[in-house]
Amino acid sequence: MKITVVGASGMVGSRVVTEALARGHHVTAVFRGDPPEAPHPDVEVVRGDATDIDHMKGVFAGTDAIVSATRPAPGAEDTVAATISALLDAAGGTRVLVIGGAGPLRSPSGGLVIDDPAFVPPEWRTIASASTAQLRACEAHPGDWVYLSPPAILEPGPRTGSYRRGTTTILTAVDGSSRISAEDLAIAVVDELEQPRREKHFTVGY
Repeated sequence: MKITVVGASGMVGSRVVTEALARGHHVTAVFRGDPPEAPHPDVEVVRGDATDIDHMKGVFAGTDAIVSATRPAPGAEDTVAATISALLDAAGGTRVLVIGGAGPLRSPSGGLVIDDPAFVPPEWRTIASASTAQLRACEAHPGDWVYLSPPAILEPGPRTGSYRRGTTTILTAVDGSSRISAEDLAIAVVDELEQPRREKHFTVGY
C-alpha cells in the first residue's frame, strides 16, 4: 500500500511509519517543519500543514490510505476540530484513519471517559475535551474516515505484538489500568489499514 502519515515526527506517527515500513508498505511521511532526510528507500518525506487544503490535496494524490497522527501544541487544543475537517476535505474520497483521544469513549461506569477522573485527571481534561470535538468534527464530515481512540495512557514502550480491540468503551486490564505502548498502537493502526473493519470508532488496549 501507499500510506501517507501526517504528523510523522510525533510519538505515534513515527512509530506508524516504522510499522508500515516493516510490513513492506511505501510511506509518505508528512512533517510540519523542515523534513529530515528519508530514513528508508520506501519513505518519501515532505513538508505539509494539515490545514493547507490545496497543498495537502497534492500530497495525498495517489495514496491508498492516510493516517492523521497530529497533536495540537499546548494551548492550541481548540484548533483540532478545524484541523481534522481541513484534512478530511483534502483527502477527498481517500480513507483517513484518525488517531484521536480517549475522551469520547464510554467509561465502565456508564458516562464518558472525559468525565471520569479515574481515567482523565483535571490536568488532562483540556486535551480530552479536544478529542471529543475532533470526533464530532469527523462525524459531521462526509469523507471516508475511521477514528481510533487510544486507552487512557499511551506512551513509548515495548512492541509486544499483541493488543485487544474494542469499540466505543474504554478497555482496561485486570488491575483496572488502561494503557498501550505507542509501538503496539502502531500495529493496530496498520492492521486496520490492511484489513478495514466496519466500525467508524474503535479503541485498543491491553
